[in-house]
Amino acid sequence: MAVWARLATLAEAGLRVPPLFVVDELLKRSLGLPVPVGEPEADPITLNHNHTPDQHLNLTLFADAAISHLTETRASDDAFYYNVDFVKAFLYTFAKFLVCCCGFMFALSMFVLRMKHLIIMYMYLTSMGIIFVSYWANVAAMKQMLALSAAESAENVIKSSILEDALNLNMTRLVDPEGAGSIIIQNYVLQFVLGAVFYVINLGPRHWMLQYSLPWSFTIPSVIATLPFPHAVLQHAPVFAALLPLLVVKFVLWSSAFSVMQIVFSSYQQARNFASNFGLSALFEMEWLRLNVPSVLRLFWIIRVMEHASILLMDNYELSDDSFKVSTFLAFQTFASMAKSLLITGCETITAVLGMTSVISFFCHYIGNFFQWVLLTDEEEDRNIGTVSAILFYILALQTGLTSLNPEKRFVRLCRNFCLLFAALLHFVHNIVNPMLMSLSASHNPNLHRHVRALCVCAFLVTFPVVLLCYLWSNHTISTWLLAVSAFSIEVIVKVFVSIMIYALFLLDANRTTFWEKLDDYVYYIRAFGNTIEFCFGIFLFFNGAWILFFESGGAIRALMMCIHAYFNIWCEARAGWSVFMKRRSAVNKINSLPEASSVQLDSLDDVCAICYQEMSSAKITKCNHYFHGVCLRKWLYVQDRCPLCHDILYKLDKDGKDTGSESGSEAENINNENILEEDQAMRLGENIIMRQW
Repeated sequence: MAVWARLATLAEAGLRVPPLFVVDELLKRSLGLPVPVGEPEADPITLNHNHTPDQHLNLTLFADAAISHLTETRASDDAFYYNVDFVKAFLYTFAKFLVCCCGFMFALSMFVLRMKHLIIMYMYLTSMGIIFVSYWANVAAMKQMLALSAAESAENVIKSSILEDALNLNMTRLVDPEGAGSIIIQNYVLQFVLGAVFYVINLGPRHWMLQYSLPWSFTIPSVIATLPFPHAVLQHAPVFAALLPLLVVKFVLWSSAFSVMQIVFSSYQQARNFASNFGLSALFEMEWLRLNVPSVLRLFWIIRVMEHASILLMDNYELSDDSFKVSTFLAFQTFASMAKSLLITGCETITAVLGMTSVISFFCHYIGNFFQWVLLTDEEEDRNIGTVSAILFYILALQTGLTSLNPEKRFVRLCRNFCLLFAALLHFVHNIVNPMLMSLSASHNPNLHRHVRALCVCAFLVTFPVVLLCYLWSNHTISTWLLAVSAFSIEVIVKVFVSIMIYALFLLDANRTTFWEKLDDYVYYIRAFGNTIEFCFGIFLFFNGAWILFFESGGAIRALMMCIHAYFNIWCEARAGWSVFMKRRSAVNKINSLPEASSVQLDSLDDVCAICYQEMSSAKITKCNHYFHGVCLRKWLYVQDRCPLCHDILYKLDKDGKDTGSESGSEAENINNENILEEDQAMRLGENIIMRQW
């Protein structure tokens, strides 16, 4: 059952692919608008390579003489002819643009249709296509018949119809492969098959007389060609044969116009009601799932690449005796050049870039699944690596103008985008392994092979960026792109070392028999160091992007991404870091102002800390005479200023910085403090994701 469900899903995706090819072809032609070229077009006369150099010279001299003659005789009418030509060119371009826009909207409308309506649309379009194929096949057959008749007349051969040859059993003329009999038989078989298909899929009235007349109407020219009719009848027979199917198609179009408008209006009403109730994002997500957009784009891109690959194979390989004598090196070179050409043509339009993005998302998804399998984790939040990678690649393609570059520059830019994507994948993998390291070290997990797996992934996250940087710096000159890749790679190395150091500290704390009060300080300093390095890299990437924007390749998308990067990765991170620093400093000042418990007091108390339930070798005494570890109490102050046991005010400063110890005026602060994030969220800065940086 699962196999049939997958086949049904694949079939539905395949039915939505042809509209994408229409959109892709229209975008390839720039919707009919003129495209500026870097080099002037060649003279059409010189494009004929069969001319000799003397012929080229004579043709050029003749053209120059003609142009000078026209210039002399029509000098007074230059402005008039220029205006007329300009108006004609403008109207022609505008008409092409309108036609392309209509085709574009029609293809998009077909793409979003529901399955049953999409099948009906394909049936209608197929029936129209059958009519045109039948008409042109009949026209070609009748032209061949007329040409044979003219050749027989020129050779003074006695003309006879196919019916007369059949009655006279003249098998020589009937079986002749180039004779009229073979032409008519082939056309009759083709028309009968087309008529049968049209009979099955047409959407016209199911009247028995009409249905049985349709298949035979396709074969009328073939039947007429067997009889001794005049040439004028043969010339017009294809037109009369197409009249009945065309009338059926026109009737279906006019009769269903009102139903189509009703369906469009009801679909619009449903979409508007859904958006008003659940929001545009929910509507977009629902339509995205209904249309199965990633699978459709992926199938579209694969078919497109296969089409270009078949063209390249036909252009580069000829079936000859020497075709199998190519060396392995040349075969590899040919394969590499073919792969390069496929990558270039695979991102030449927006739809092609979307298809490539879907394929990249597919591979990145399984890369994420592989690392989850290595780490023996199954977190749902880590499964969006394919989606985030796809968004990152598409944003990189848009802001670098991938589709507008010439083929060679497009390939170079595509390779650079892939390097940036690889660096992003390293950050995503670190986001998977970092919580695993913290969990293994903090939970005292004795499962050794899980520790080994996590450390092996960390080793990969350090080794791969180093190898990548060595290769890039040894083979490329310094550039803004190389600096960006280097910054991302060094940043992930720093993040891995920070994670490993914190992991080691937690392991040491797990093996200690006494409470380690300095652990929190060490973790804070290490994380502060890592976040500071990350913040510096964010500032560096901002200036690097500003250089690209102003001096290399500007654009609205790049400027927008720089603003997003400046807000989220610089301003928000700086504000969050400063907030954490101020909270920590305030908590430290409050804890330092509390008295330290003496050993005699601790011995007489003989109790554990009420926050962490660990023995107290040292403690702080609150105003309500309760004992807590200084580190535990400091963490508690990140949440609120009340005692964990009696909920009395722990500490209060007046405007002069003196201890008032009163509750007046402190309720608002305490209410706000109760809404502060917990310790882990308040102590550490959010992890920077490379997608947000770009």
